[in-house]
Order: sequence, then structure tokens, then C-alpha cells
Amino acid sequence: MAGVSAQLPGQPSERPLPERVAAAVLSHPAVVRLDGGPFGSVASYLPGRRVVGVRAGEGAAAGEPVEVAVVVRWPAGTPLPELAEEIAARVRGVAGERPVDVTVADLVPAPITAPAPAPVPGALAEPAGGGPATGPGPAGTPGTRLA
Repeated sequence: MAGVSAQLPGQPSERPLPERVAAAVLSHPAVVRLDGGPFGSVASYLPGRRVVGVRAGEGAAAGEPVEVAVVVRWPAGTPLPELAEEIAARVRGVAGERPVDVTVADLVPAPITAPAPAPVPGALAEPAGGGPATGPGPAGTPGTRLA
């Protein structure tokens, strides 16, 4: 097959490590985006481009950590230390058992989903017209239907 290459176990991917780390981190549902940190210092430089939010070198010494800076949705339903560990586990799945430093650079409010209002006991049923009229408004303005 032309253009398709099989990946053998133990062989590195064709994509550079920083791009694979970025994809793994962005696949976490609480991660909104990667962040470059102060002065954009968390980044990996590749030929003709850079990966912001990930600092990881190919073939680096086993002790060199992979650094990741993220912006997450909050509340995420998970305490931040556990969330950071979940993200680090995804990075280790791509980068191996290297140390991983995860920095939560910012929080973004999670969308609020309002629960449906509970029925009020003893409330009157609405007429078939779609709800009661509100009656005259302030300063004699006509009322409007709410529903």
C-alpha cells in the first residue's frame, strides 16, 4: 500500500514526541487548551514550528521531565491534584516512564447546566394557551405571556 506505513512495536511514531504529548493531553475532557506559561517558556521547538504548552525533547535523558501547562474547565468534578495526575498518566502513556510536571496555568468556568425546575406542590395547572398572563406591568405597561 502506497503512503501507509505499519508501526512496529517499540518503534517511535513518525510524529515528534511534543506533538504526541499535546494530542494526549488535549484528549482529556477537562483540558480546554495548552498554555505557554510565563513568556511562552513552556514550548518545544521543532523544524519550522513550535508546540506551545509542552516541553519535551526526543531521546532526552531518562531523568529529564516532560513539562505540560494546561488550562482546564473548573469545576471538573475532580480535585486539581487528581486531575494533574490523570493528565500526567496520559503523558506517560506516550512518553514512557519519564517524570512529568503538570502546571494548571488557568481555570475556565465549566458550562452550567441548570436543572429543570421542580413542580410546586399545590400550584394551579396552566391553561391550554401556554401559561398565565402576567397582568399589567410597571407603569401600566401591558402584561406578556411568560411561556
